[in-house]
Amino acid sequence: MHRIAPLLLAGAVLVCAAPASSEPRSAKAEAQLQRWIGGKVAGAPVDCLPAFRPDDMVVIDNQTILFKGNHNVVYRNDPPGGCSPMKTGGYSLVTRSTSNRLCRGEIAQVVDVRSGVIAGSCAMGPFVPYQAPAR
Repeated sequence: MHRIAPLLLAGAVLVCAAPASSEPRSAKAEAQLQRWIGGKVAGAPVDCLPAFRPDDMVVIDNQTILFKGNHNVVYRNDPPGGCSPMKTGGYSLVTRSTSNRLCRGEIAQVVDVRSGVIAGSCAMGPFVPYQAPAR
């Protein structure tokens, strides 16, 4: 029994370290993403949104979530491993933050808004601001 435990632990580590499969972005999702960030310039990633209101969230697909900021800034977040099943609609992200900020590394639960059932969870990645180029 003592010899099996290290093998099980090693197997669990390998499963957790395996890269998440990335599904290709649909043409519809790519078009929606370009409507939001096309023509804008990506800035340096930030660890936290300056402010976060649930109404400011736009789900592109399971790999990309946008957050509308002030002054026409759009923050792009690509949660590592994705955030399934967000793209199917009828779901919301629920966080347990004590402030109105959302930060990198925070775990968000994907909740079915009709039933309140938790359907998944994801960790937030860095937030990349996109804004119009300086003139």
